[in-house]
Amino acid sequence: MTAADSNRSAARTAISHTQLSGWGRIAPANCELWQPSSQPDVIDAIASVGDHGVIGRGCGRSYGDVSINSGGRVIDMTALNTIERYDAGTGIIVCEAGVTMRQLVTNYLPDGIVPPICPGTGYVTVAGAVAHDVHGKNHDKHGSFGDHVQWIDLLLPGGEVRRISMEQHPELFRATIGGAGLTGVIMRVAFRMLDIGSNAVKVREQRIDGLDQFMDALRIADKQCTYSVGWVDALAGGARLGRGILITAEPAEAFRRVRKRISIDVPFDLPGWTLNRLSVRLFNTFYFRRIGRERTQYVDFERFVFPLDALLHWNRLYGSRGVYQFQCVIPHDHAVAAMRELLRLSSSSGAASPLAVMKTLSGNGRGYISFPKPGFTLALDFPRTRRSTELIARLHEITLRNDGRVYLAKDLCLQPAQFRRMYPDAARFEQVLREVDPDRVMQSDMSRRLDLHTTTGGW
Repeated sequence: MTAADSNRSAARTAISHTQLSGWGRIAPANCELWQPSSQPDVIDAIASVGDHGVIGRGCGRSYGDVSINSGGRVIDMTALNTIERYDAGTGIIVCEAGVTMRQLVTNYLPDGIVPPICPGTGYVTVAGAVAHDVHGKNHDKHGSFGDHVQWIDLLLPGGEVRRISMEQHPELFRATIGGAGLTGVIMRVAFRMLDIGSNAVKVREQRIDGLDQFMDALRIADKQCTYSVGWVDALAGGARLGRGILITAEPAEAFRRVRKRISIDVPFDLPGWTLNRLSVRLFNTFYFRRIGRERTQYVDFERFVFPLDALLHWNRLYGSRGVYQFQCVIPHDHAVAAMRELLRLSSSSGAASPLAVMKTLSGNGRGYISFPKPGFTLALDFPRTRRSTELIARLHEITLRNDGRVYLAKDLCLQPAQFRRMYPDAARFEQVLREVDPDRVMQSDMSRRLDLHTTTGGW
């Protein structure tokens, strides 16, 4: 038992039956929710599970069904949020599973130390960052989160806690990074933090008028900048197709007095008609023209890396109907034509939201089913409508034709055969699952949707 467990020993696991969904608030599931307060309690939570098994869950920021389990058990790991130790000499930090990116930034940014990879929200746990091998705006320089992990303490489906790394149990390690929580429950992670020497970044924003120029600019930023990302006007068509704002950043030369973020909460569901083609087009036009041709400013690091946290509960903007997110990566050789086709389809549908992002990725993740591979990645949000799934199915077809893949953390619509075509190492991943979890203790709605527990899926 760790010191953190001793301090929490008086607390008890809360157990309830509740309805859970992903961040997109689509396909809610009735689950048995366990909220353990110590690591021994987590071991109890994976014992005696029923036919629908168990899955771990963090802050619930994945869009789809990776951390929900209809008719089964879900373990909420957010109370296990102790930072156990940090070695300033090596940069290695050891954290419990429920520590968030925001917690790490709050604790260490005053010393110019930050997580090596930050997704678009700080409300992602360390375990979630491992389970989805998250990437950020600095993938071209620093890879994805799994590239920085030294070791993982993994609670196996049989109840044993095993330390895994590239040196110890490398096959299990590679199945756990990006493995959507299906190899076991991540208990503790050691990874290397990043010293940027400042609390701020120098941010340059440039308006780009069309897709070809935008992709050329991103390629240059890939080679020259530490952080780069593009906002795209997904409703623009014709000569303006792919217009947007390229955002690049470098750590500031010294510590600076910069304005901290003040987040605004969206307190209730907005009416479903609020985000429509007209309102989104007006917003996109304003956002595109708000900066002039170019501007440079110093920005607080947290404000820059976690833009989604400016609006808390921003998924309520889409109302009770919910939102789908589609995110793909397309290899460089196919990227120009594929991005043009994806954006034309999005623009003609009139369904896209203001949240459309394009980035470059530089290499493959360590995990067998890690999302990153070299190419361009595009993320699009679509309010849930009668035609949403048809639109996403067409986007999947374009992605497959161009040797791309879809990010499982964002997906709710992928089919088993598509998954296996997109992820060529899926068979190796499933082989590890067969070895480590022959009784199929670890399950989720995603694992059943993708047939990871059937004979044809590899079981």
